[in-house]
Parts: sequence; structure tokens; C-alpha cells
Amino acid sequence: MREFTSTEDLEDFLSTPDERTNTALSKQRGDILVLGAGGKMGPTLCRVLKRASGQAIHAVSRYSDDSVRSRLEDAGISTIKADLLEPESYERLPEAPTVFFLAGMKFGAGAHEPRTWAMNVYMPALVARRFSDSRIVALSTGNVYPFVPVDGGGATEKTPTGPVGEYAESCLGRERIFQFFSGENGTPVTLIRLNYANEPRYGIIVDITRKILAGEPVDLTMGHVNLIWQGDANNLIARSQALASSPAAVLNVTGPATVRVRDLAERIAGLVGREARFIGAESPTALLSDAGACFASLGRPTVSLEEMTEAIVRWVASGKPVLGKPTKFQVRDGRF
Repeated sequence: MREFTSTEDLEDFLSTPDERTNTALSKQRGDILVLGAGGKMGPTLCRVLKRASGQAIHAVSRYSDDSVRSRLEDAGISTIKADLLEPESYERLPEAPTVFFLAGMKFGAGAHEPRTWAMNVYMPALVARRFSDSRIVALSTGNVYPFVPVDGGGATEKTPTGPVGEYAESCLGRERIFQFFSGENGTPVTLIRLNYANEPRYGIIVDITRKILAGEPVDLTMGHVNLIWQGDANNLIARSQALASSPAAVLNVTGPATVRVRDLAERIAGLVGREARFIGAESPTALLSDAGACFASLGRPTVSLEEMTEAIVRWVASGKPVLGKPTKFQVRDGRF
């Protein structure tokens, strides 16, 4: 993978639809609404949808960062500033045959439990009621699963849920709300259980790279993880609307491999010419997902672990900007 020279260059690459996405979205008819578009993945997903479908994209967010809004508008995407916790805000939103729901709360969830539940459960109810006649793709998380043996290939969509901590419990609540309204109203829904997306400004690879560059030890408590390139996640999520159904469909989206954190850290350390130090002991279980059903239906990721690791490490080591939102992947008590 080539080296990215700027944020604009990176976002252009992350928002490039692949051939399968172009083919799938060429049949798209009508506007697409993206709720929570100002977060980590919203801006590049919006651009994938725009470039592949050619339809009008309406990106809704509180837009605490004006530069995000400006970049979306420069890409020909309509932006709407709204607080989706306010019921009256939905009166101003346009009708759209397809809705992508990306909003939610994770960071700081442990210190703001009521707001976490409001954003992750109450807000989805407002969305599901307002857009009952639309097709909805709603982002969830692999955190709704229990920890599983690291040598077992990961949880599948048929694995019973077992969320650890209030954040994960609220995410399961989000799923249950969409499932309820899907059943009540016949709304086609796809629930995306994503973990962990990576690009040069955030993700597990960024977290570990920054630790190593700072001379800090890498925690092995959660000793194994799943990783997927953000561009691949964007393309798979964009295509997942084709799987929407009532009752709601559930889909794991992640990379194909179970990645050992120690091995990943040592590879990163070699790339930056540093020594990796470690704390904690690997557990025989971890938060892992099996995305085999996704690959069978929508195709496999195109960017390898090696490619994404090298691209991300180059970016971080060169001092280019990161988002400063650690994944906290090592947390095992569910307190984020």
C-alpha cells in the first residue's frame, strides 16, 4: 500500500468504492441518509456511498468539528446539523429509502451511564419509528458477544450474546430496539457487529504504535484481536444494505484472522526500530468474531494485515495527526 501524504489523500483512499460496491450500489434508487456521520467512520462511508451510487447523500451529525462538515460538503454531500437525542430534530430530516445509523456512545461510557443508554437505546427507538418505511443498516459491535476461546475461530452470528459491562449491554439494547421495530413494522434491517476497524488515525494498530514509540508497555491482557482495514469495512457496510430483512439480519464485519497482540506489537516495534515491552498475561479467551458469513455474502477484505500495519505505522511514526480516541481494546471488565 502506498504512503499517504495528507489527511485529504488518506480520506480519498479510504472512501474509494471497490468494483463490488460500485456494482451493488449502481442499482441504488433514491436518497441515502447517514445518521451520526461526523464520527470516526462516517465521513469516509458517506463518500463511498456517494461515489458508488451517484445518489444524494444527507449526512446528519452534531458536527462538533466544522472541518469534517466542510470536507463532506466539498465532496458534494449535503450536511444537516442535528442532535438525534431531540425528538423534534427528526421532523427536519428528509425521507430516504436507505438509512445508515452510525451514532452511539462508547468513550466515557463508564462515567456517563445514563447518557450511554440514551444514545445507544433511546435514540435507536426514535430512528426506527421515524424511518419505519426505510431500509436501515445499523452499526453495532462485537462487544455484544461473550469472550470466546482464542483458538476457536471467534463468535458467529449464532453464538448467544453475552455482553460484559454497561456499554456492551446498551449496545445489545440497541440491537433489540431495532429488532423489535423491524418485527413490528416490517422494516428491513441489517445489524453490523463490527470489530476492530483500523486506519492511520485510529484503531488498535495506532494504539500499539503510539505505546511503542513512547516507550510504554503493551498490555497483553486481551491477547488476541480481530482487525479490518477501514476502507474494507466501509465497502462491506455499504453493500450490507442488500442483506436487510425483517426480522433483522445480523452480520459480523471484521478481518479473517485472529491476531495475537504480542506478535503484532513485535512487528510494529521492528518497523520503528524500537523494542516492544509488555505487561499482563494472555488470557485463553478474548473478544473475537468470525466473519465467514459476511465474506460468503459480500466478499472478503482486500487489504491484508501486513499492508495495513505498514501503512498505519508509517503514518503514526511520521508524526501525522491521529484522532486521540484509543480503542481500549485491552479492557476485559467492560468499563470504557
